[in-house]
Amino acid sequence: MLESSFLNINTSTFKRKNMPIEQIKYIVDYGIIGLLALLSFLTVILTIERIFFYRSIKIEEYTHGKELEISLTKNLPSIASIGANAPYIGLLGTVLAIMLTFYIIGDQQDTIDPGEIMKHLALALKATAAGLVVAIPATAFYNALLTKVDIFISQWQILQDTKGSTNNEA
Repeated sequence: MLESSFLNINTSTFKRKNMPIEQIKYIVDYGIIGLLALLSFLTVILTIERIFFYRSIKIEEYTHGKELEISLTKNLPSIASIGANAPYIGLLGTVLAIMLTFYIIGDQQDTIDPGEIMKHLALALKATAAGLVVAIPATAFYNALLTKVDIFISQWQILQDTKGSTNNEA
């Protein structure tokens, strides 16, 4: 009977309960890829919401700069967090898939097929790639939106300076 020191899991339990290693692989694979797809969808939705908000904003209606800043930066931390954490989620998927590959190697010591192992390792890297595919656009969207925020705040400050100089001349 094989004992796993990680979390004290009896590895023969998987076999007795008819949970093949392929099923565990699919859970790890689709769980990580599914989470990254959800984060990608969320990034697109939040970005579109901000774009529509920026198109409709009237900065002259704001009397306080901080109020404007709060309105402009809503949802930006979420986009930044997705951009910052998606690579780590992808890396987690890769690590789990590589651990699974090593488990398969250990389980099949008498008939190790190097081609099959390489295929498993190559597929393990797709989680990291998926994490980067989510993170790169999220970071680009965040930077573009943050630039737009800076422009709006500068325009508001110019507007306030213009109002102040007009009031001083009167």
